[in-house]
Amino acid sequence: MGKLTSTLWLILCVFSHPVLANSQYNMRKGVTDISNNVYQLHMTIFIICCVIGVIVFAIMFWALIHHRKSKGAVPAQFHESTKVEILWTAIPFVILIAMAVPATKTLIAMEDASKADLTIKITGSQWKWHYEYMGEDVEFYSILSTPQDEIANLADKNPNYLLEVDKPLVLPINQKVRFLMTSDDVIHSWWVPDFAVKKDANPGFINETWTNINEEGTYRGQCAELCGKDHGFMPVVVVAKSEADFKTWLADAKQAKQKAALADAALLDKTLPKEELMTLGEQVYMANCAACHQPTGMGLPGVFPALKGSPIVLGDIKDHIDVVIHGRPGTAMQAFAKQLSIKQLAAVITYKRNAWGNDTGDVIQPSQIQTALDAKVEAN
Repeated sequence: MGKLTSTLWLILCVFSHPVLANSQYNMRKGVTDISNNVYQLHMTIFIICCVIGVIVFAIMFWALIHHRKSKGAVPAQFHESTKVEILWTAIPFVILIAMAVPATKTLIAMEDASKADLTIKITGSQWKWHYEYMGEDVEFYSILSTPQDEIANLADKNPNYLLEVDKPLVLPINQKVRFLMTSDDVIHSWWVPDFAVKKDANPGFINETWTNINEEGTYRGQCAELCGKDHGFMPVVVVAKSEADFKTWLADAKQAKQKAALADAALLDKTLPKEELMTLGEQVYMANCAACHQPTGMGLPGVFPALKGSPIVLGDIKDHIDVVIHGRPGTAMQAFAKQLSIKQLAAVITYKRNAWGNDTGDVIQPSQIQTALDAKVEAN
């Protein structure tokens, strides 16, 4: 009796709601009403499946034991029994309806992105996310910030290894936020488990989804669609703030953008030293270019061209600037005009033209970058 009681107590503990909710093997409840609905739906169907399994196997083993041939059991003949046919058709039908009704309600709610308080356009590219707050004149790229030493196993990995970015997406709590998803190159998928949001970003198409966060905090996810060699280096980080703190952050972001524009304008009449540009250029290169062209500038043969000894890097300066700021359509070479400031663009081009033994001696100035940008605007 004691062993039976202990066994029953163990079963109750294993399948109790708190244990299941906190298990690392279970879905997380998340911090939105939708994520909680998804969790409850998952648990409901899980319990239904467990009950079905217990009943089916109990009947099966009972039949095996009590109707075995050694006891002289004779098989019953009920082939083409109308009652049995109706019974084993009706029972699964009722079970499926019981599952389908809450599942349909949840799916419909997940797709209803109407009446949003804020709309954000999310664009995926290899391998970063671009966030644009529609109607607010705020946009930025979010890039992996895990140090290269950790990736190369030269340093201990921190708890958020490969799940940290330089600029997280900032959202308000208790407001409905609509997401518009698209892509610049291949198919990506923006996924944050705590929101129960996972939506593909397809090039040439706009998908939409939404969330309404209930709790402040930092929530992490990643690209959930195999999108190339650095698919695993494309995290999503969302910081949820109170409505008041979000308004403050938004105002600060707008002000920072204005200051950056003024800072760029002030650089147009300056000549920056080569040493300063090379130091900044290396930082920009490692953060934005090394994933494809490699830290050594050797690229990946047959995939990404080498920059060491490259005809473009060693060739005409204007052509090199044009490739960096406008990209190469139809290739993995992105346009960095909106991703980097004119100082960063000047620095990284200077670095490429003087690193790895290229040694052209060229020093690119922000004014040259601005001239190229202005020429493109006039051409359009």
